[in-house]
Amino acid sequence: MTNAPEQTPVPTDVAEKDAEGAAKAPLRSAAMIASIADPGIPTTSAPFGHALNELAAKDQRIVGLTADLGKYTDMHIFAKQNPDRYFEMGMAEQVMMMAAAGMAEVGLVPFVSTYSVFATRRAYDFMCLDMAEPNLNVNMVCALPGLTTGYGPSHQATEDVAILRGMPNLTILDPCDAVDIEQLVPAVAAAPGPSYTRLLRGKVPRVLDEYDYSFELGKAKVVRPGRDVVLVSSGLMTMRALLAAKELEKHHVDAAVVHCATLKPFDEETVVREVDTDRVAFTLENHTVVGGLFEATASALVKRGIGRQVHPIGLPDEFIDAGALPTLHERYGLSTDAVVRRVLQEAKQ
Repeated sequence: MTNAPEQTPVPTDVAEKDAEGAAKAPLRSAAMIASIADPGIPTTSAPFGHALNELAAKDQRIVGLTADLGKYTDMHIFAKQNPDRYFEMGMAEQVMMMAAAGMAEVGLVPFVSTYSVFATRRAYDFMCLDMAEPNLNVNMVCALPGLTTGYGPSHQATEDVAILRGMPNLTILDPCDAVDIEQLVPAVAAAPGPSYTRLLRGKVPRVLDEYDYSFELGKAKVVRPGRDVVLVSSGLMTMRALLAAKELEKHHVDAAVVHCATLKPFDEETVVREVDTDRVAFTLENHTVVGGLFEATASALVKRGIGRQVHPIGLPDEFIDAGALPTLHERYGLSTDAVVRRVLQEAKQ
């Protein structure tokens, strides 16, 4: 199986100019790869690539690797500015992981980019034994997590967190937006051990600027307080939770939003404190409800003997259909409107 690009190819110079904001020539995308930003939400182009460039300018140890997907993981931004520190490994994810581990062994700080499906399904053993077991600082930044493309099971990493949560020493991150990405890049570079980030690439929503938020590795944050319901979320579903909270105000429902940018290690104390109240509790994740945020939350409650019901909003335990991305988000309950309907349904019971 080859790593066929999941979007319509565009000329490299056009893509780079657009990502850096220098040219405004429109790039047309199919609905299968539509932006995950809801209408009216501001976006930032290629925040990962630009954050990596900023870090590399301060730290000569930073290197970037990709497996034939530089343009599609925003690593091409780094490659243009740092050609001598960029390594194109071709369609060989296992080789790329071993090479990155070797670089970390001699004191470099590698950032590795590919699609989430190719990292987790193809290269797990190399991630585990070459990076995690020796606890090397290799930072895997992987695009198309969960349902962020409509190209079907070959590209939809709906179970990546479940696959990786059992790997010792591995930090797992699920950023909400460009604000999160910009702040987590230097944080993971400075932290010991390997990390896996569920990358939002291209035109990435920018929503956390509205709130008193800052990324902190290993910590969940109460982004929005609320009296009636509490929405514990991660990744792009924090954006949807915040948008849903605004809509719920029209129905006289006051919703709190707790953002879990770090899924492992999981901030059980903060999440349990927010869930163990009289409010109706939900988890929201762009991932199957098996082995992700919902089960981490439920486990934290059970370990403490707390019998609170938590309603999961996430993807089902099945292979997801291919099709137009906005349609799929509505079908599988990830759209803002679907979240509002689900919360109102449970809150009225």
